[in-house]
Amino acid sequence: MSLIEFGIVGRGWRADFYLRIAKALPQHFAVRAMLVRDEERGKEIEDEWGVKTYRDMASFASSGPLMFAVVSVPWDAAPSCTLELAERGIPVLTETPPARDIPGMIALYESLRKVKGRVQVAEQYLYQPMHAARIAFTRSGKLGDVSQVQVSAAHGYHGISLIRKLLGIDFENAVIKGQRFTSKLVKGPGRYGPPESEEIGNSVQDIATLCFGDKLALFDFTGDQYFSWIRKNRILVRGSHGELTDESFRYLQDFQTPIYGELRRVDTGHNGNLEGYYHRGITANHEWVYVNPFVLGRLSDDEIAIASSLAKMADYVQGGPACYGLEEAMQDHYLSIMMQAAIESGEELTTTTQPWAYGSEQASS
Repeated sequence: MSLIEFGIVGRGWRADFYLRIAKALPQHFAVRAMLVRDEERGKEIEDEWGVKTYRDMASFASSGPLMFAVVSVPWDAAPSCTLELAERGIPVLTETPPARDIPGMIALYESLRKVKGRVQVAEQYLYQPMHAARIAFTRSGKLGDVSQVQVSAAHGYHGISLIRKLLGIDFENAVIKGQRFTSKLVKGPGRYGPPESEEIGNSVQDIATLCFGDKLALFDFTGDQYFSWIRKNRILVRGSHGELTDESFRYLQDFQTPIYGELRRVDTGHNGNLEGYYHRGITANHEWVYVNPFVLGRLSDDEIAIASSLAKMADYVQGGPACYGLEEAMQDHYLSIMMQAAIESGEELTTTTQPWAYGSEQASS
């Protein structure tokens, strides 16, 4: 892999992930410029990370050759930043979702089509090692025809992206039903560390079914799951010849021969192992179903996933396949918006085909 040189627009919590990845893997990634409008914060970044910062888009865009720019800004600013970079001919890897609401997504999509912008979206959940292993195992055919998935692993469009990939759904429409349930839960860690004292709060759980014709998805999530020590994520994939439950699988080699096994995580550095501490990959019995492309890097699973997005974006810019296209991201966010509307209204809702679905068909034809 040649060195991937990119820029970042934004300075928030998420932008730090890209800086940490580049620092941990300098042979793979280099952040060459950042657009940080606040001068004081910009100087702090330069001192801490050694990255040159700029105060306006024109200076950032002309700072030097960038393979692409990562847009990591709030929802309301993301569409204008993405479009401005595209108009300047700079490919964009934008954080999810690319716009706040359905009209905003349609407007952004139509504007980007006019300027032929090259935009992909940094949806990392698909590339987290265990999720990537589940997707690969499901697509191996061992489970047969997959008809149902249950996902309790991420909120909104993140959860929907896993549903679509596991179920093999593209832009099909869905009938959606939903409800919300609130219960008491001891608060756990947050983004910035563990709790300092015991506190009991409300845990809000969203539950929805999405029926795509003969395929069914169950979405079930409470935001506490992201960091909670006592709320576990859950994944179930059911097919005609087997099923995958979290890290366990069972399938039929033939109609008389059941096979059972586990998705086993392989990490180094444990006990007497002296290879260093890093994630190698995930096996399913005797097969590798996921291999970490950044072996030797001491990265969290989320950082491995984001690094994978960066590498796939570089491949896309150089003529390779889309990694997670704008159309897919908009479809996932659209389904998420409709799901929330069904949950809040208590009504059964049916989705309709959106403009980006037609655009995806044209792009692939």
